[in-house]
Amino acid sequence: MGTKQGQSPRAAVEGVVEDRRTFLAGLAAATTGTVATAGAIAAPHVASAAAATLTYRIQTSWPPGTTGYAVFEDWCNGMVELTNGELAFRPFPAGAVSGDFQLFDAVRNGVLEAMNVFTVYWAGRMPAGVFLSSYPLGPNHPHHWDMLFNSYGGTELARELYHKNGLYFVGHVHHDMNLIHSKRPISSLDDFQGVLLRVPGGIVADCFAAIGARTTLLPGSEVYPALERGTIEAADYVGPAVNYDLGFHQVTNYVIMGPPSTPCLHQPVDLMDIAFSLRAWNRLSDRLKTVLPELVKAYSQTHFTAIQAANKDAWAKLAAAGTTVTRLSEDDVTRFRKVAIGKWFEWANKDRDAARLFKLHLDVMQNPAVAYITPDDIAGYTLNL
Repeated sequence: MGTKQGQSPRAAVEGVVEDRRTFLAGLAAATTGTVATAGAIAAPHVASAAAATLTYRIQTSWPPGTTGYAVFEDWCNGMVELTNGELAFRPFPAGAVSGDFQLFDAVRNGVLEAMNVFTVYWAGRMPAGVFLSSYPLGPNHPHHWDMLFNSYGGTELARELYHKNGLYFVGHVHHDMNLIHSKRPISSLDDFQGVLLRVPGGIVADCFAAIGARTTLLPGSEVYPALERGTIEAADYVGPAVNYDLGFHQVTNYVIMGPPSTPCLHQPVDLMDIAFSLRAWNRLSDRLKTVLPELVKAYSQTHFTAIQAANKDAWAKLAAAGTTVTRLSEDDVTRFRKVAIGKWFEWANKDRDAARLFKLHLDVMQNPAVAYITPDDIAGYTLNL
């Protein structure tokens, strides 16, 4: 859906959300055909439709005032209708109840019932977490990740890993690639030498450290203040619309990207997910346990589409604010790939769960229809399964 003549970016986002809300209601009806009457789930909420409405507190990694949070909040506010009164979400923005990196404990310990987190933050909790979301020069299109989760067993394995941590993985959520905003121009890998760079940790941090950057770990809500104070010189965060919402153009002059063939080297498909505590998940009806994964799949498309609609205007706004896009070269991609592949296997071999998950990635990337890597690319590396 495009932005109409004279339409504001926020209106365009709201238009996408409204179109998708109708779709979600129909999807809920279709999904529950085997476990409940379709008409009951599709109908507007009636107080007597369910014996009691469970109200679950759910915090996202999106800061308030951003396109991402607007879409998340709208989805949460529609949950009563979508579940025919069985479930209500009380949404919270990043940092409202728990810090981003403490969110897993907050959900597991019952401070919150659910979360919508940047999955890459799992890297600090379990090595396999680096392969539940985008990593340097890994699968670089959203449909590759849909293949991984929906066709290669990734969702089932993610649920197994979350279960070990007292959580239930409902599903993955797409939003965008990530950009690097910088106070100084960076046009080659060599220019990262000595740059104090915010990253989300894990394999991303290791790859940038290997090319000479000085990396530091910060949650998204702390990126702008750190750039403003000058305690960091550059920062990886999300895409143009949300970064513009957060004012990154006010405290940096450059956006650093890869060449046109590889616009983002380090996190080309940065995923989020929806997860519940096991206690909260187990309280749900069997019907709702069937419906919610399908609602998350539909929400993923809503979320991705709305953010892409907002991005169209954000690129022009960044340019008008004086932000310059600088691009790395194809040679830089080749150099960074060599660094990244070594780190892939280093992280995959930290434990058996990481190796099992990364094996699925290798299968996807070597699928002839994807053809992202060849056996020659990974010759000499072993995976400790």
